[in-house]
Amino acid sequence: MLLPRPLRRVAAIILFGILLLSWQLWRVAAEFGFEEVQDQYPLLLKYLEGKRGNGGAWHLPEEWTQESATNPRSIIDAATVALNATTSQSERQLPHSTIPRVIHQTWKDTRLETWPEIFRQSVEKWLAVVEEGDMAYMFWDDNGVAQFVKHFEPDLEDQFNALPSNVERSDVFRVLVSKWIGGVYVDADTEPLQRPTEWITQTDILPWQDPEVGRSYRSTEPVRAIVGIEADNPPDKDTYWRMGYFYPVQLTQWSFAWAPGHPILQRFLDHVFGIVRGVAKSHGNDLRCDATQQELDGIDPVNLTGPIVFTDSVRTWLEMKADLRWDSLSGLEDGGISKLVEDVLVLPITGFSPGRGISGNMGSKPITDPSARLYHHAKGSWRKFSLVVEYGKVCRKLFGLCRDWPKVSNSNWILL
Repeated sequence: MLLPRPLRRVAAIILFGILLLSWQLWRVAAEFGFEEVQDQYPLLLKYLEGKRGNGGAWHLPEEWTQESATNPRSIIDAATVALNATTSQSERQLPHSTIPRVIHQTWKDTRLETWPEIFRQSVEKWLAVVEEGDMAYMFWDDNGVAQFVKHFEPDLEDQFNALPSNVERSDVFRVLVSKWIGGVYVDADTEPLQRPTEWITQTDILPWQDPEVGRSYRSTEPVRAIVGIEADNPPDKDTYWRMGYFYPVQLTQWSFAWAPGHPILQRFLDHVFGIVRGVAKSHGNDLRCDATQQELDGIDPVNLTGPIVFTDSVRTWLEMKADLRWDSLSGLEDGGISKLVEDVLVLPITGFSPGRGISGNMGSKPITDPSARLYHHAKGSWRKFSLVVEYGKVCRKLFGLCRDWPKVSNSNWILL
Protein backbone atom coordinates (compact mmCIF):
# COMPACT_ATOMS: atom_id res chain seq x y z
CA MET A 1 0.00 0.00 0.00
CA LEU A 2 1.36 3.41 -0.98
CA LEU A 3 1.85 6.13 1.61
CA PRO A 4 -0.37 9.22 1.38
CA ARG A 5 1.19 11.95 -0.76
CA PRO A 6 2.19 14.24 2.20
CA LEU A 7 3.93 11.33 3.93
CA ARG A 8 5.71 10.39 0.72
CA ARG A 9 7.17 13.91 0.58
CA VAL A 10 8.34 13.64 4.19
CA ALA A 11 9.88 10.21 3.49
CA ALA A 12 11.67 11.58 0.43
CA ILE A 13 13.09 14.50 2.46
CA ILE A 14 14.26 12.12 5.20
CA LEU A 15 15.87 9.82 2.65
CA PHE A 16 17.64 12.77 1.00
CA GLY A 17 18.91 13.90 4.40
CA ILE A 18 20.26 10.43 5.17
CA LEU A 19 22.07 10.29 1.83
CA LEU A 20 23.53 13.77 2.32
CA LEU A 21 24.73 12.90 5.82
CA SER A 22 26.27 9.65 4.56
CA TRP A 23 28.13 11.53 1.85
CA GLN A 24 29.45 14.07 4.35
CA LEU A 25 30.62 11.28 6.68
CA TRP A 26 32.33 9.50 3.77
CA ARG A 27 34.07 12.73 2.73
CA VAL A 28 35.32 13.36 6.27
CA ALA A 29 36.49 9.75 6.54
CA ALA A 30 38.32 10.03 3.24
CA GLU A 31 40.09 13.20 4.38
CA PHE A 32 41.00 11.55 7.67
CA GLY A 33 42.25 8.51 5.76
CA PHE A 34 44.46 10.72 3.60
CA GLU A 35 46.09 12.18 6.68
CA GLU A 36 46.83 8.63 7.78
CA VAL A 37 48.40 7.94 4.39
CA GLN A 38 50.66 10.95 4.87
CA ASP A 39 51.83 9.66 8.25
CA GLN A 40 52.19 5.96 7.50
CA TYR A 41 53.20 5.74 3.84
CA PRO A 42 55.90 8.25 2.94
CA LEU A 43 56.94 6.38 -0.21
CA LEU A 44 53.40 6.36 -1.57
CA LEU A 45 53.39 10.12 -1.22
CA LYS A 46 56.83 10.47 -2.74
CA TYR A 47 56.44 8.18 -5.74
CA LEU A 48 52.70 8.18 -6.41
CA GLU A 49 51.05 11.22 -4.88
CA GLY A 50 54.10 13.34 -5.60
CA LYS A 51 54.65 12.07 -9.13
CA ARG A 52 51.20 11.64 -10.55
CA GLY A 53 50.99 12.32 -14.23
CA ASN A 54 49.06 11.55 -17.35
CA GLY A 55 48.15 7.85 -17.10
CA GLY A 56 49.39 7.08 -13.61
CA ALA A 57 52.68 7.62 -11.79
CA TRP A 58 56.25 6.63 -12.51
CA HIS A 59 59.83 6.74 -11.31
CA LEU A 60 62.92 6.52 -13.50
CA PRO A 61 66.51 6.41 -12.19
CA GLU A 62 68.17 9.75 -12.77
CA GLU A 63 70.82 8.30 -15.07
CA TRP A 64 68.13 6.86 -17.34
CA THR A 65 66.38 10.19 -17.74
CA GLN A 66 69.64 12.03 -18.40
CA GLU A 67 70.18 9.83 -21.43
CA SER A 68 66.72 10.63 -22.81
CA ALA A 69 66.20 13.47 -25.25
CA THR A 70 62.74 14.22 -23.83
CA ASN A 71 61.29 14.72 -20.37
CA PRO A 72 58.41 12.23 -19.87
CA ARG A 73 55.03 13.95 -19.68
CA SER A 74 52.95 10.78 -19.62
CA ILE A 75 53.39 7.23 -18.44
CA ILE A 76 53.70 6.19 -22.09
CA ASP A 77 56.71 8.52 -22.43
CA ALA A 78 58.19 7.14 -19.20
CA ALA A 79 57.72 3.53 -20.29
CA THR A 80 59.40 4.29 -23.61
CA VAL A 81 62.37 5.85 -21.80
CA ALA A 82 62.61 2.73 -19.61
CA LEU A 83 62.52 0.46 -22.66
CA ASN A 84 65.26 2.40 -24.43
CA ALA A 85 67.38 2.59 -21.27
CA THR A 86 67.28 -1.17 -20.61
CA THR A 87 67.65 -2.57 -24.12
CA SER A 88 71.06 -4.27 -24.44
CA GLN A 89 72.12 -2.80 -21.09
CA SER A 90 72.94 -5.85 -18.95
CA GLU A 91 73.50 -3.78 -15.80
CA ARG A 92 69.88 -2.62 -16.10
CA GLN A 93 68.53 -6.13 -16.36
CA LEU A 94 67.94 -8.77 -13.70
CA PRO A 95 71.04 -10.93 -13.15
CA HIS A 96 71.27 -14.02 -15.39
CA SER A 97 68.56 -12.59 -17.63
CA THR A 98 67.58 -10.01 -20.23
CA ILE A 99 64.56 -8.92 -18.15
CA PRO A 100 64.53 -5.13 -17.59
CA ARG A 101 64.73 -3.74 -14.06
CA VAL A 102 61.25 -2.27 -14.28
CA ILE A 103 58.34 -2.97 -11.92
CA HIS A 104 54.76 -2.61 -13.20
CA GLN A 105 51.62 -2.33 -11.07
CA THR A 106 48.11 -1.25 -11.92
CA TRP A 107 44.88 -0.14 -10.28
CA LYS A 108 41.93 1.91 -11.47
CA ASP A 109 43.27 5.17 -9.99
CA THR A 110 45.99 6.75 -7.87
CA ARG A 111 43.65 8.17 -5.21
CA LEU A 112 45.52 6.64 -2.30
CA GLU A 113 42.89 7.50 0.29
CA THR A 114 40.33 5.28 -1.48
CA TRP A 115 42.58 2.25 -1.87
CA PRO A 116 42.10 -0.91 0.19
CA GLU A 117 44.48 -0.79 3.13
CA ILE A 118 46.34 -3.88 1.97
CA PHE A 119 47.16 -2.10 -1.32
CA ARG A 120 48.74 0.81 0.52
CA GLN A 121 50.80 -1.52 2.69
CA SER A 122 51.94 -3.69 -0.21
CA VAL A 123 52.72 -0.95 -2.73
CA GLU A 124 54.70 0.92 -0.05
CA LYS A 125 56.93 -2.15 0.28
CA TRP A 126 57.44 -2.42 -3.48
CA LEU A 127 58.41 1.24 -3.57
CA ALA A 128 61.02 0.54 -0.89
CA VAL A 129 62.50 -2.03 -3.26
CA VAL A 130 62.54 0.59 -6.02
CA GLU A 131 64.25 3.11 -3.77
CA GLU A 132 66.91 0.62 -2.66
CA GLY A 133 67.94 -0.41 -6.15
CA ASP A 134 68.50 0.90 -9.64
CA MET A 135 64.97 0.14 -10.84
CA ALA A 136 62.20 1.94 -12.69
CA TYR A 137 58.59 1.86 -11.48
CA MET A 138 55.37 2.23 -13.46
CA PHE A 139 51.95 2.51 -11.83
CA TRP A 140 49.25 2.36 -14.50
CA ASP A 141 45.74 3.72 -13.83
CA ASP A 142 42.76 3.01 -16.09
CA ASN A 143 43.55 6.01 -18.26
CA GLY A 144 47.17 4.87 -18.63
CA VAL A 145 46.05 1.38 -19.64
CA ALA A 146 43.77 2.85 -22.31
CA GLN A 147 46.60 5.07 -23.57
CA PHE A 148 48.96 2.11 -23.70
CA VAL A 149 46.64 -0.01 -25.84
CA LYS A 150 45.93 2.90 -28.19
CA HIS A 151 49.65 3.68 -28.55
CA PHE A 152 51.19 0.20 -28.79
CA GLU A 153 48.33 -1.99 -30.07
CA PRO A 154 45.91 0.26 -31.99
CA ASP A 155 44.62 -2.68 -34.04
CA LEU A 156 43.53 -4.40 -30.83
CA GLU A 157 41.94 -1.38 -29.17
CA ASP A 158 38.34 -2.20 -30.05
CA GLN A 159 38.79 -5.86 -29.15
CA PHE A 160 40.47 -4.95 -25.86
CA ASN A 161 37.62 -2.61 -24.95
CA ALA A 162 35.11 -5.32 -25.87
CA LEU A 163 36.38 -7.56 -23.08
CA PRO A 164 33.51 -7.83 -20.61
CA SER A 165 35.10 -6.37 -17.47
CA ASN A 166 38.17 -4.88 -15.83
CA VAL A 167 39.10 -8.38 -14.67
CA GLU A 168 39.79 -9.52 -18.22
CA ARG A 169 41.31 -6.21 -19.29
CA SER A 170 43.72 -6.34 -16.35
CA ASP A 171 44.73 -9.90 -17.27
CA VAL A 172 45.47 -8.84 -20.82
CA PHE A 173 47.17 -5.55 -19.98
CA ARG A 174 49.85 -7.19 -17.82
CA VAL A 175 50.73 -9.36 -20.82
CA LEU A 176 50.70 -6.40 -23.22
CA VAL A 177 53.00 -4.28 -21.05
CA SER A 178 55.32 -7.27 -20.65
CA LYS A 179 55.38 -7.77 -24.42
CA TRP A 180 56.27 -4.18 -25.25
CA ILE A 181 58.24 -2.90 -22.23
CA GLY A 182 59.18 -6.01 -20.29
CA GLY A 183 60.04 -6.16 -16.63
CA VAL A 184 58.38 -7.49 -13.48
CA TYR A 185 54.60 -7.38 -13.09
CA VAL A 186 53.17 -7.73 -9.57
CA ASP A 187 49.58 -7.35 -8.36
CA ALA A 188 48.86 -4.57 -5.88
CA ASP A 189 48.04 -7.12 -3.14
CA THR A 190 51.48 -8.74 -3.24
CA GLU A 191 54.51 -7.76 -1.20
CA PRO A 192 58.17 -8.49 -1.85
CA LEU A 193 60.09 -11.03 0.21
CA GLN A 194 63.16 -10.61 -1.99
CA ARG A 195 64.17 -7.87 -4.39
CA PRO A 196 63.60 -8.89 -8.03
CA THR A 197 67.35 -8.53 -8.58
CA GLU A 198 67.68 -11.57 -6.27
CA TRP A 199 64.98 -13.67 -7.93
CA ILE A 200 67.41 -15.62 -10.15
CA THR A 201 70.38 -17.32 -8.52
CA GLN A 202 72.99 -19.63 -9.97
CA THR A 203 71.21 -22.56 -8.30
CA ASP A 204 67.95 -21.75 -10.09
CA ILE A 205 69.49 -22.25 -13.53
CA LEU A 206 71.32 -25.52 -12.87
CA PRO A 207 70.59 -28.50 -15.15
CA TRP A 208 67.76 -30.80 -14.05
CA GLN A 209 66.26 -34.08 -15.17
CA ASP A 210 62.74 -35.39 -15.67
CA PRO A 211 62.84 -38.54 -13.49
CA GLU A 212 59.98 -40.23 -15.32
CA VAL A 213 61.41 -40.16 -18.86
CA GLY A 214 65.07 -39.43 -18.08
CA ARG A 215 65.25 -36.31 -20.26
CA SER A 216 67.77 -33.70 -19.11
CA TYR A 217 67.35 -29.93 -19.42
CA ARG A 218 70.57 -27.96 -19.60
CA SER A 219 69.96 -24.47 -20.99
CA THR A 220 72.76 -21.97 -21.46
CA GLU A 221 70.45 -19.16 -22.61
CA PRO A 222 69.87 -16.09 -20.43
CA VAL A 223 66.50 -16.15 -18.71
CA ARG A 224 63.83 -14.26 -20.67
CA ALA A 225 60.82 -15.21 -18.55
CA ILE A 226 60.05 -16.03 -14.92
CA VAL A 227 56.76 -17.74 -14.11
CA GLY A 228 55.54 -19.33 -10.89
CA ILE A 229 53.44 -22.36 -10.04
CA GLU A 230 50.14 -21.64 -8.31
CA ALA A 231 48.80 -25.20 -8.11
CA ASP A 232 50.89 -28.35 -7.75
CA ASN A 233 48.97 -31.63 -7.57
CA PRO A 234 49.40 -35.28 -8.59
CA PRO A 235 48.16 -35.66 -12.19
CA ASP A 236 46.61 -39.08 -11.50
CA LYS A 237 44.29 -37.86 -8.74
CA ASP A 238 41.22 -35.64 -8.67
CA THR A 239 42.68 -33.30 -6.03
CA TYR A 240 43.44 -30.49 -8.48
CA TRP A 241 39.96 -30.09 -9.93
CA ARG A 242 38.31 -30.55 -6.55
CA MET A 243 40.33 -27.51 -5.48
CA GLY A 244 39.08 -25.58 -8.52
CA TYR A 245 42.12 -25.86 -10.80
CA PHE A 246 42.04 -26.89 -14.45
CA TYR A 247 45.56 -28.34 -14.58
CA PRO A 248 47.33 -30.40 -11.89
CA VAL A 249 50.30 -28.05 -12.40
CA GLN A 250 48.97 -24.55 -13.06
CA LEU A 251 50.69 -21.15 -13.24
CA THR A 252 49.79 -17.92 -11.51
CA GLN A 253 49.24 -14.50 -13.05
CA TRP A 254 49.60 -12.31 -9.96
CA SER A 255 53.29 -12.06 -10.75
CA PHE A 256 55.67 -12.84 -13.58
CA ALA A 257 58.64 -11.26 -15.35
CA TRP A 258 59.53 -11.04 -19.04
CA ALA A 259 62.01 -9.73 -21.53
CA PRO A 260 60.17 -7.66 -24.17
CA GLY A 261 58.82 -9.57 -27.14
CA HIS A 262 58.82 -13.09 -25.73
CA PRO A 263 56.77 -15.30 -28.12
CA ILE A 264 54.73 -16.84 -25.31
CA LEU A 265 53.11 -13.45 -24.71
CA GLN A 266 51.95 -13.21 -28.31
CA ARG A 267 50.64 -16.77 -28.12
CA PHE A 268 48.48 -15.72 -25.15
CA LEU A 269 47.19 -12.63 -26.96
CA ASP A 270 46.39 -14.56 -30.13
CA HIS A 271 44.36 -17.03 -28.11
CA VAL A 272 42.38 -14.42 -26.19
CA PHE A 273 41.56 -12.19 -29.12
CA GLY A 274 40.87 -15.18 -31.33
CA ILE A 275 38.01 -15.99 -28.94
CA VAL A 276 36.81 -12.38 -28.95
CA ARG A 277 36.80 -12.21 -32.75
CA GLY A 278 35.11 -15.59 -32.99
CA VAL A 279 32.28 -14.51 -30.72
CA ALA A 280 31.84 -11.22 -32.59
CA LYS A 281 31.82 -13.03 -35.95
CA SER A 282 28.76 -15.02 -34.90
CA HIS A 283 26.98 -11.71 -34.30
CA GLY A 284 27.79 -9.83 -37.48
CA ASN A 285 31.33 -8.88 -36.36
CA ASP A 286 29.80 -6.36 -33.97
CA LEU A 287 32.04 -6.25 -30.91
CA ARG A 288 29.78 -3.96 -28.93
CA CYS A 289 26.34 -5.38 -29.61
CA ASP A 290 24.39 -6.85 -26.70
CA ALA A 291 24.59 -10.39 -28.07
CA THR A 292 28.40 -10.31 -28.36
CA GLN A 293 28.79 -8.75 -24.93
CA GLN A 294 26.42 -11.21 -23.34
CA GLU A 295 28.23 -14.20 -24.85
CA LEU A 296 31.66 -12.90 -23.80
CA ASP A 297 30.33 -12.15 -20.33
CA GLY A 298 29.12 -15.74 -20.11
CA ILE A 299 32.66 -17.11 -20.47
CA ASP A 300 34.35 -17.81 -17.15
CA PRO A 301 37.19 -15.24 -16.81
CA VAL A 302 39.67 -17.97 -15.86
CA ASN A 303 39.00 -19.52 -19.27
CA LEU A 304 38.95 -16.32 -21.31
CA THR A 305 42.00 -14.46 -19.97
CA GLY A 306 42.94 -16.10 -16.69
CA PRO A 307 45.34 -18.77 -15.44
CA ILE A 308 43.96 -21.52 -17.68
CA VAL A 309 44.78 -19.79 -20.95
CA PHE A 310 48.01 -18.37 -19.49
CA THR A 311 49.17 -21.81 -18.37
CA ASP A 312 48.16 -23.28 -21.71
CA SER A 313 50.17 -20.63 -23.58
CA VAL A 314 53.34 -21.39 -21.61
CA ARG A 315 52.76 -25.15 -21.67
CA THR A 316 52.21 -25.49 -25.42
CA TRP A 317 55.23 -23.32 -26.25
CA LEU A 318 57.56 -25.28 -23.96
CA GLU A 319 56.22 -28.60 -25.21
CA MET A 320 56.89 -27.50 -28.77
CA LYS A 321 60.32 -25.94 -28.14
CA ALA A 322 61.77 -28.33 -25.57
CA ASP A 323 59.61 -31.48 -25.79
CA LEU A 324 58.73 -30.82 -22.16
CA ARG A 325 56.50 -33.17 -20.17
CA TRP A 326 54.47 -30.52 -18.37
CA ASP A 327 53.89 -32.44 -15.16
CA SER A 328 57.68 -32.78 -14.74
CA LEU A 329 57.61 -29.19 -13.43
CA SER A 330 55.91 -30.40 -10.25
CA GLY A 331 57.91 -29.93 -7.07
CA LEU A 332 56.08 -32.56 -5.05
CA GLU A 333 58.80 -35.19 -5.46
CA ASP A 334 61.97 -33.07 -5.59
CA GLY A 335 61.26 -30.69 -2.72
CA GLY A 336 60.38 -27.79 -5.00
CA ILE A 337 63.30 -26.74 -7.15
CA SER A 338 63.35 -24.09 -9.86
CA LYS A 339 63.49 -25.47 -13.40
CA LEU A 340 64.92 -23.64 -16.41
CA VAL A 341 63.42 -24.80 -19.70
CA GLU A 342 64.83 -23.05 -22.77
CA ASP A 343 64.71 -19.40 -21.61
CA VAL A 344 61.78 -19.78 -19.19
CA LEU A 345 62.50 -20.13 -15.47
CA VAL A 346 59.64 -21.93 -13.70
CA LEU A 347 59.61 -21.28 -9.96
CA PRO A 348 58.18 -23.87 -7.54
CA ILE A 349 54.96 -23.06 -5.72
CA THR A 350 56.90 -21.41 -2.89
CA GLY A 351 58.31 -18.86 -5.35
CA PHE A 352 55.16 -16.79 -5.76
CA SER A 353 52.80 -18.60 -3.37
CA PRO A 354 54.58 -19.28 -0.06
CA GLY A 355 52.98 -19.50 3.35
CA ARG A 356 49.88 -21.45 2.35
CA GLY A 357 48.03 -23.14 5.18
CA ILE A 358 47.58 -26.85 5.76
CA SER A 359 44.51 -26.96 3.54
CA GLY A 360 45.58 -26.63 -0.08
CA ASN A 361 49.28 -26.46 0.77
CA MET A 362 50.58 -28.39 -2.28
CA GLY A 363 54.17 -28.23 -1.07
CA SER A 364 54.20 -24.51 -0.29
CA LYS A 365 56.90 -23.60 2.23
CA PRO A 366 56.92 -20.71 4.75
CA ILE A 367 57.54 -17.13 3.65
CA THR A 368 60.95 -17.33 5.32
CA ASP A 369 62.12 -20.02 2.90
CA PRO A 370 64.94 -18.88 0.57
CA SER A 371 62.88 -19.81 -2.49
CA ALA A 372 60.02 -17.42 -1.54
CA ARG A 373 60.14 -14.31 -3.76
CA LEU A 374 56.90 -12.58 -2.82
CA TYR A 375 53.75 -13.05 -0.76
CA HIS A 376 50.27 -12.86 -2.25
CA HIS A 377 47.50 -11.68 0.07
CA ALA A 378 44.86 -13.03 -2.36
CA LYS A 379 42.33 -10.31 -1.59
CA GLY A 380 40.64 -10.61 -4.99
CA SER A 381 39.10 -7.16 -4.76
CA TRP A 382 37.48 -7.65 -8.17
CA ARG A 383 35.57 -10.76 -7.11
CA LYS A 384 31.85 -10.74 -6.33
CA PHE A 385 30.04 -13.21 -4.14
CA SER A 386 28.07 -15.73 -6.18
CA LEU A 387 25.84 -18.51 -4.87
CA VAL A 388 26.61 -20.50 -8.01
CA VAL A 389 30.37 -20.26 -7.51
CA GLU A 390 30.24 -20.96 -3.77
CA TYR A 391 27.92 -23.94 -4.23
CA GLY A 392 30.29 -25.29 -6.88
CA LYS A 393 33.24 -25.08 -4.46
CA VAL A 394 31.41 -27.10 -1.81
CA CYS A 395 30.05 -29.55 -4.38
CA ARG A 396 33.52 -30.25 -5.81
CA LYS A 397 35.39 -30.45 -2.53
CA LEU A 398 32.94 -32.57 -0.53
CA PHE A 399 31.22 -34.69 -3.16
CA GLY A 400 33.58 -34.74 -6.16
CA LEU A 401 30.87 -33.31 -8.42
CA CYS A 402 30.31 -29.97 -10.26
CA ARG A 403 33.74 -30.17 -11.94
CA ASP A 404 32.82 -27.82 -14.78
CA TRP A 405 30.92 -25.26 -12.75
CA PRO A 406 32.17 -21.64 -13.02
CA LYS A 407 35.04 -20.67 -10.72
CA VAL A 408 34.54 -16.89 -10.83
CA SER A 409 31.34 -14.85 -10.50
CA ASN A 410 29.91 -13.10 -13.51
CA SER A 411 27.03 -10.69 -14.06
CA ASN A 412 24.87 -13.42 -15.60
CA TRP A 413 24.88 -15.42 -12.36
CA ILE A 414 23.11 -14.96 -9.05
CA LEU A 415 25.08 -12.49 -6.93
CA LEU A 416 24.67 -11.47 -3.32
